[in-house]
Amino acid sequence: MSQIQPLTDWQHSHPLITEMMALQECSWFNPGIAPAAEGLADVGLSAADVADASARLQRFAAYFRQAFPETAASAGILESPLLAMPAFQDALGRRHGMDLSGRLWLKADSQLPISGSIKARGGIYEVLKHAEDLALRHKLLSPDDDYAKLDTPAARALFSRYKIAVGSTGNLGLSIGIIGAKLGFHTTVHMSADARQWKKDMLRAHGVTVVEYSSDYSAAVAQGRQQAQSDPACHF
Repeated sequence: MSQIQPLTDWQHSHPLITEMMALQECSWFNPGIAPAAEGLADVGLSAADVADASARLQRFAAYFRQAFPETAASAGILESPLLAMPAFQDALGRRHGMDLSGRLWLKADSQLPISGSIKARGGIYEVLKHAEDLALRHKLLSPDDDYAKLDTPAARALFSRYKIAVGSTGNLGLSIGIIGAKLGFHTTVHMSADARQWKKDMLRAHGVTVVEYSSDYSAAVAQGRQQAQSDPACHF
């Protein structure tokens, strides 16, 4: 077993740690950051993939308006409000002695509908993609259909034959758990010890199976992946 590196060694190799321990204001910028053109090339996605995802969310808009009435105001699109922040903009200007032109806005992803965090986008989208694939494969749906038909007993009966599993500290589990259970999937969220109790309670209230671990996030993810690998009907 390797020995734990002494704190003094960390302070020597990373002087910023000393500033943080002294509760001093500090900042850190990743020295290994790559130019956008280089980084985006490694992602493996193109503008066509973005357009495909956008079109899928548009197809599901009718489903959301019916299954989640709170999305009606945004026409069934999972969107968060854009809030003007004039007081914060004035405070920044005074602090830095600058006249900040334009207007400062906050993209309040903490107010995204359904699960209330930025994970409502990626987590929910992945479940939608999986549900659409299954519905198309089983001839329950065609791309030109009204997707509100996925909020029906027939659709839920189909999805109940399948399972979804995820490892999470909370927010990702909320998004996947809520949408998965709503569609009818048998959904299990493997949650680490640092997950908030209210998030576990909310998931269970939606009919989600919550498995708790006394260890950290990596153990929850490993267990969730193991469950999925041992069951061909389970999507991780």
